[in-house]
Parts: sequence; C-alpha cells; structure tokens
Amino acid sequence: MVEGEKVNWRRIFFILLGIVLFLAVYFSPPLPDAIDPSGNRFTLSKEGKGAIALFLLAGVWWVAEVIPIGVTSIAIGVLQVLFFIRPAKEAFRDFMDPAVMFIFGSVVMGAAFTKTGLTRRIAYKMLEFVGERTSLILLGCIVITAGLSHIMAHTAAAATVFPILLAVHALYADGDRGTQFGKAVFIGMAYSAGAGSVVTFLGAARTPAAVSMFREFTGRDIGFFELTKFMLPIGWLMVLIIWLYFILFLKPEKDRIPGLRERIRVMSREMGPMTYQEKLVLLTVFGVITMMALQSVLPQLKPIDRSAIILICTLVFFLTGILTLKELEEIPWNIILLFSGAMSLGFCLWKTGAAQWMAVHWLSLFKDAHWLVFLLGVAFLILVLTNFIMNVAAIAISLPITLVIASYLGVKPELVLYTALATSGMPFILLIGAAPNAIAYGSNQFTPADFFKHGIVMSVVLLIVLTFTTVFVWSMLL
Repeated sequence: MVEGEKVNWRRIFFILLGIVLFLAVYFSPPLPDAIDPSGNRFTLSKEGKGAIALFLLAGVWWVAEVIPIGVTSIAIGVLQVLFFIRPAKEAFRDFMDPAVMFIFGSVVMGAAFTKTGLTRRIAYKMLEFVGERTSLILLGCIVITAGLSHIMAHTAAAATVFPILLAVHALYADGDRGTQFGKAVFIGMAYSAGAGSVVTFLGAARTPAAVSMFREFTGRDIGFFELTKFMLPIGWLMVLIIWLYFILFLKPEKDRIPGLRERIRVMSREMGPMTYQEKLVLLTVFGVITMMALQSVLPQLKPIDRSAIILICTLVFFLTGILTLKELEEIPWNIILLFSGAMSLGFCLWKTGAAQWMAVHWLSLFKDAHWLVFLLGVAFLILVLTNFIMNVAAIAISLPITLVIASYLGVKPELVLYTALATSGMPFILLIGAAPNAIAYGSNQFTPADFFKHGIVMSVVLLIVLTFTTVFVWSMLL
C-alpha cells in the first residue's frame, strides 16, 4: 500500500466475509438429507457442501466487487481444485464451455458493428424516429432489445443492441462518463432482453429444453403459438414496468436533448451511403441469425451447437479484414472470464448434487401449501438458482421435482412450466445470471452493487406480476 493511502475497510470486510462463509460451510458437520414426496433421499456429499460454500463466497465477492469480477471467476476454478471439490480438468474445462464461446462470438459481432459504423447508423435511425425526449429514447432502446429477443437468442440480441446503445449514450453524455441515463439504458437492456426472450421458442435454449422435459414427464406438448399466447402477457408487461421503473428511480439528468434530431440528420448525411464492409457485416449476421432461427424447424440443423454458428461471424470478420488483431486485444476479457466462472460454478453445483439437494429441501416445504403459494415457492427457487447457474440447469434440477409435487396438490402442470420459464428467463440480481447482464456491464455505466440493488426490487416486482398473470390470465386461458 502506498504511504498515505487510506485502508479500504469495506473491501477487506467483504473479502473476509466471503472466506469465512466458505470455510464455515466447507468444514461444517454433515447436513441432513433432503427427501422428496416420493421418499427419494438426496445426501449432500462433502463435494456438494464445498460447492455450496463456493457459491456463497463467489456471491459475496461478485456483488461487492472486492477484486475484478473476472479474477473472482478464476478463484472459483482454483478453489474447486485446492479443496478437492472437482478435479482441475472438470473445473477449468467449463471455462471454455460452448455457452462461453457464444458470449465471445456475440462480443465480436458487436465489435464489427461498431468498427464499420453500423451501430451509429442504426442508432441515428432510431433516434430520428423517437425524437429528443430521453424517456422515449429509453423506451425505444428497451423495446428494440425485447423485440429482437423474440427472433434471436437474447445474448445475440443484447450483443447486437449494445454498441448501438453506446452510440446513443455518447450523444447524451458527450463522452464516456457515468450518468443516470446510462445506468437506465444498459441495465434496462439486460432486463428487457430477458423479458423479451420468454415470449417465443427462439429467445433462449431454456424454452425448448423445458418444453421437451415437460413433454417427457406429462405426455403433453406445447406448440409454438401456444407458448407465445401464454408468455407474451407477462413478457411485455415486464418490459413496460422495466421502462417505468427506470424513468422513476433512475430519472435521466436531462428531460430532452435539444436539437438532437437536427444533429442526427446532419451526422447521418455525413456518414454517406452504406459501405461494402457494413453490408458484409449485415449479411453475415443476418445469415447466422436465420440459421439459428431455422434450428427449431429443420432437423438437420438441430445437432449443431449455437456457439459454432455464431462463431462463423468471427471467422468471416477476421478473414475479410473487417476486424484485426487490435480488436481482438480489445475484447473485454473481464466479462468473458466472469461468464466462464459462472459456468464452472453452475456445473459444480449441478454435478456435485448440491443444487438438487437445495431444490428438494426448498420445494418440500410447500408440499401441503395452497397451489398459488406452491407456485410462488417454485418461482422463488428458480429465481435464486438461475442467478447462479445456467437457466437450463436450473430448470433441469427443479422442473421434475416440481411436477411431482404439483400432481399431489392438483396444480395444472402447464402453470408449473410457465412459472419456470418466466422466472428462469429474468435473472435480474447478479451479473452472472445471464449473458446480457454481463454484456451490459461492459458499458462501465454501473457497478455490480447497482445491478444487485435494482435487481432485488425488480425480482420482487416479477413475483407480483407473476402472481397477477397466474390468477387473471393463465388460469383463464387453461
């Protein structure tokens, strides 16, 4: 420490808090078995206990940002190995999981949009349409993100919109300094990407996975338009509430940007016609998005992982010289590492049985509850799990157990499915909950603590909206 520099006691407190929680759980006596309604016992192994200990340490360090969030991710891998929770080959292999490579491909796509000028061109068109009022600009940003999440993976939607929003904010702030408007735009982008993704099968891998699991357990199938009929009300109600929330609680410093429309027209003219590179980027991205969309209808494309498809963009952009080594070196590796660590932690909780043990313990509390209380218990569980582990894994862990308990209570299985899809699609609390959260953090407009604070409020709002939708919409449609 440099002489005269103040000691950061807050940072030291949270570093020690994470370590103490880890050691207290790791060295605690064996915890009681979890027993589901069918009498199956789930014993928490020493490795499972270690996974929960790691879960607590990572949560504290990520939220408090005691060290760079990417370095906390490295700690997740290191501690798994040092405390014999999982072998190094497993713990660190997850750092290059296909989902992480999808994030990387999404970031590269955004870099190509930015370098060619496409982001500014699209931003100018949007701003010409919505005008000079900052509240309407924010609404436009949120609606575009949610709309794109209907037709492509929410990660790809966020990566596509992110550089556009950077261009929008630059016009507002005249630089990179942090603003209330910037917080609202980028956190709003992350939240609306999740809300939009629950509406169709194309928004995320969790939906086809959950529907497939639902069909296996119940013998019933959910069609493309049937899903949208049920999920559209909650998805777009949340989009509207997200906009209203940020207008009220992160009110922009300026009500409007005087002269913006005229400035935009001048800058649009200065850009001239679309260049060859812009057209190539658009064509490549459109082709990749179309290929991902067709995966749900063409059996030949289903076996191909989405990460390989989106990385086609990376190859094309570097082979054609649109991107160079300079752009590769400027990739926000802190964000990539954040998601890498999240994947490793998620698989750790899953493979050691810790997530199943927690799910059974929690859901067993509701086996004699009112059906609505039971559904809210399911929602809360998945909301917590999906902020720490892959939403597909959260559903895989909780949906089978939930459907078993639902049959005892006489709860319609479709209500369980739609509850799981809604809550797993909107992890608002932690940056690691979904890729759009991590992408938004790259704007440097907010801290993990900001995201956590607003996420707690919006998660409560989500549970209220879910209750309303279940009682007054879903129950009437079934």
